[in-house]
Amino acid sequence: MSESERRERLVKLGSAAAFLSLVVIAVLIVISQSNSTGGDSGNIVDAKLVERELAGMPQKGMVLGDPDAEVRLLEFADLQCPVCKGYAEEVLPQVIESQVRTGKARIDFRNFTIIDAQSTVAGAAAIAAGEQSRGWNFIEVFYRNQGAERSGYVTDEFLTAVAKAAGVPDIASWNRERGSARILNEVAASTSEAESLGFAGTPSFALEGPATSGVEALGTPGSAGGLESAMEEAAG
Repeated sequence: MSESERRERLVKLGSAAAFLSLVVIAVLIVISQSNSTGGDSGNIVDAKLVERELAGMPQKGMVLGDPDAEVRLLEFADLQCPVCKGYAEEVLPQVIESQVRTGKARIDFRNFTIIDAQSTVAGAAAIAAGEQSRGWNFIEVFYRNQGAERSGYVTDEFLTAVAKAAGVPDIASWNRERGSARILNEVAASTSEAESLGFAGTPSFALEGPATSGVEALGTPGSAGGLESAMEEAAG
């Protein structure tokens, strides 16, 4: 298959599911908004479930999976986004099991802070957790305890409770680093990267692999199958 044919097929994989994507996103919003108990620093749930789901897969920084895997899936998301929460719980687990656990691909989480200033604070906390190899645990525990959007739940107490539940070993170091200019600049840089790829909402995805021309924007496939198909195309 020529490069132009492959690129055309990749675009079709992203666009053919456009209607389905709208339906799935609507369902994910309903699912995420049905949880009215989130945002409580005194009641962090599902940390052990997250630990089981991620067990056995390497983490480095904000990358989940074998760092030498030939396909890289970039996820641009806002930790306060209810659709991102739904996607993390209902769509990505299948992709992680079929593509990441098997060593075919790795997922690189990138902050795309589109909601408010607390999204930046949350994103920086996730990166700081990633520096202690617990970034994906932090992300997943955060999503499972996400509060109502723009409700002000992203406090120091909430973030610390999530970090502890996610197994961040050195909370004092994490606490220092999450407010550093270096990490805050990293959040800003990944948000700019998402915008440069043409993304306007979260979650949005991009791919890089042997059959891509660098990082290629994918958008938001409406199903795990759509993501898997695009990743297989990127592998060549």
